[in-house]
Amino acid sequence: MSRAARWLHAVLGAFAIATSTAWAGQACDAAPPDTLGMTRALGLAERVQQRLDATDAQVVIIARAGQDLRKYGLNWSHLAFAYREGNAATVPAWQAPPGAALFDGPPAPRPQRSTWRIAHKLNQCGTAEAAVFRQGLAEFFLDTPFRYEAAFVVPAPEVQAALMQVLTDDRRLVQWHTPAYSVVAYPWSTRYQQSNQWALETLAGSLDPAASTRERAQAWLQLHDYQPTVLHIDALTRLGGRITRANVAFDDHPNSKRFSDHIETVTVESMFDWLQREQLAGTPTVVR
Repeated sequence: MSRAARWLHAVLGAFAIATSTAWAGQACDAAPPDTLGMTRALGLAERVQQRLDATDAQVVIIARAGQDLRKYGLNWSHLAFAYREGNAATVPAWQAPPGAALFDGPPAPRPQRSTWRIAHKLNQCGTAEAAVFRQGLAEFFLDTPFRYEAAFVVPAPEVQAALMQVLTDDRRLVQWHTPAYSVVAYPWSTRYQQSNQWALETLAGSLDPAASTRERAQAWLQLHDYQPTVLHIDALTRLGGRITRANVAFDDHPNSKRFSDHIETVTVESMFDWLQREQLAGTPTVVR
């Protein structure tokens, strides 16, 4: 089986907690990937797989560039958790024959290829609703991204252990999930929830057993100095987005901030920065 065929097999084998046409981090009207797009997406997935396999990580926090957000100073649009499924054992690279002299010793064992699963929240296209999905790594990059690049951070071992308990448990995976979706959801409200916000609150709930609700997870994040990204979006842009997109709402933002064009929301950059500042994860690795 060719490499491309193996990745297509992985896509077909992906599974979800909820099923529907869903998007996150890219325009809802994006066209399905063509042959070139699929080739580029599968190539990126292969490179990401290789980089993840080369780590000792069981869980990473991964980002993709689904939309062009450069006018807001952002490179990444969508955040997800990636975790190894099953144990990543090692296999010997070489077996010496009986009685052979081992001058420098055999080559080091090589890591067995792992199966990586993605857990993330996706907006149901054309609606103000979202669901939490599991997908294969290849499928994660087949959503016609704006740029075929990815970035990931490796959390501290204790953070990985806490996350793994949640990511492999269907009930806990949606514990901090709210279906009502807005792409610019206010970080300190529970009226709506966007995809990056779900990941951030799920991380908080994983790390503190007392943060068992969205309200408590947000309180924990404030206590640990999470700082959201501030987007400057004028009234005309807000009105246009609210009228033309079901998944855009601003009414959860405080009036004092909203009417001064001060829109706070959870972004990949703000979460990566916070994870490093709190020493919860290392620096981002970019895969091109």
